[in-house]
Amino acid sequence: MRILHTPGSIAPPFSRYSHGVEAKDVSRWLLVSGQVGVDREGRLAETPAGQMHQAWQNVFAVLASADMTPGDLVKITAFITRRDDLATFREVRDGLLGSAQPASSLVIVAGLAYPDWLVEIEAVAAA
Repeated sequence: MRILHTPGSIAPPFSRYSHGVEAKDVSRWLLVSGQVGVDREGRLAETPAGQMHQAWQNVFAVLASADMTPGDLVKITAFITRRDDLATFREVRDGLLGSAQPASSLVIVAGLAYPDWLVEIEAVAAA
C-alpha cells in the first residue's frame, strides 16, 4: 500500500508527483539503475523526447521483469543535461506514468556518461 504525502504546510508539487510516498506492508523493493534513451539494439533515440520516452520504457521493462508496474514506483530521480528540455521531460513523464505519482527529483547536470545522452532515470519501486 502506498500513501502519498503532500502536506499543506509546504508549497504544492510543481508538476505531477508527490512530496513523499510511504510504502506500507511491502515485501519487495526494486532499485532500478539509471536508464537512458538507448533501445535493445543499442540505438540512441535522436530527439530529447525520444530519449526520454525510451528511458521510461527501459524503466518499465525492469519493473515488468519484477512483476511490477509504474503504480509500484515510490521514488524516481531524473537527470537531464539541458534546462530547455524540462517541459518536454515533464510532458513525457506525466503522459507515461498515468495516475502514478511517485516522489520525484529532477536534476539538471553538466553531462552524463556519454555526451549524446540527454536524460537518465533511476527509480525505486515497492510491492
